[in-house]
Amino acid sequence: MKVDGRAYRTIWLNVDGWGVDVIDQRWLPHEFRVATLRNVGEAATAIRDMWVRGAPLIGVTAAYGVALAMREDPSDGSLEAAWERLYATRPTAINLRWALDAVRDRLRPLEPSARAALGYAQAAEIAAEDIAINRAIGRNGLAIIRKIAEKKAPGEPVNILTHCNAGWLATVDYGTATAPIYLAMEEGIPVHVYIDETRPRNQGASLTAWEFVHHGTPHTLIVDNAGGHLMQHGLVDMVIVGTDRTTARGDVCNKIGTYLKALAARDNVVPFYVALPSPTIDWTVDDGVKEIPIEERSADEVDFVQGLGADGKVARVRISPAGSRAANPAFDVTPARLVTGLITERGVAAASSEGLRALFPERG
Repeated sequence: MKVDGRAYRTIWLNVDGWGVDVIDQRWLPHEFRVATLRNVGEAATAIRDMWVRGAPLIGVTAAYGVALAMREDPSDGSLEAAWERLYATRPTAINLRWALDAVRDRLRPLEPSARAALGYAQAAEIAAEDIAINRAIGRNGLAIIRKIAEKKAPGEPVNILTHCNAGWLATVDYGTATAPIYLAMEEGIPVHVYIDETRPRNQGASLTAWEFVHHGTPHTLIVDNAGGHLMQHGLVDMVIVGTDRTTARGDVCNKIGTYLKALAARDNVVPFYVALPSPTIDWTVDDGVKEIPIEERSADEVDFVQGLGADGKVARVRISPAGSRAANPAFDVTPARLVTGLITERGVAAASSEGLRALFPERG
């Protein structure tokens, strides 16, 4: 995608050929900053403290983190330590474990001297695969948008509601939930997106809205609690969200608040789709509510907000009274029964064991 006319991915190699550059998303939408990761510790910090976020991008960053570790110390112990350190950063997103396993499995049989070079190559391969997957998700989701558009009056937009940021900032490029939107725009289909602000970190307001401003996507920012009201009044044609982990039977774990959008969509007969890259499927888990660990993040994310002050500087302010206790579960689980369909790189699946295995028969 482009930022002020220049094409960017969210992660790329530094000009020195080994440092890893990332868009530091903590400063968006008010400042565009690039950070360079130069060791496994910095990669772990970038994931844990959400310089980078979104399941696919977390996975790619972790893969490069292993490569950075192998550049410093390619021993067996260093490889295992890097895996453990990076895996501990974010417990919910399954792409993290998938990417770490993929790199470790490739590097283990090698002589230590060969590990760094192959680690970088493997990370680059995972990044390229992510782009291809997202583009394919876009094509499959575009078919759904196209069908809705065909029932509209000429020039009337397809109104889409999304939650959190499942855009190119959450991946390497294109995004998951946004890929069908971007491809619809390329095809000339009028679209309009309602963006949930997505408290507590406001990824909708700060990231998705920022993406759409720079891409020229028509959109309206809404507070999280407005979605159901819009659906009641016929202002939403479909919902598309992303996912950090999806179970083998189609339960979807995504940013906190997704479950409530699914309930409102079901009550108002609005189709609810999930953009689903196959690496986010956890084939070892069936019941998402009972089996997926939900990350509990710092209460500071609830008590404080960051924004642009009247003086033009980015500031952090407290919105709750001192002494008030806050809880901060980062994700919730939407049961498969509330999901209209899972938009994958191989097609649109029913949210069920049978639906997923029909597209991924190799999983038995």
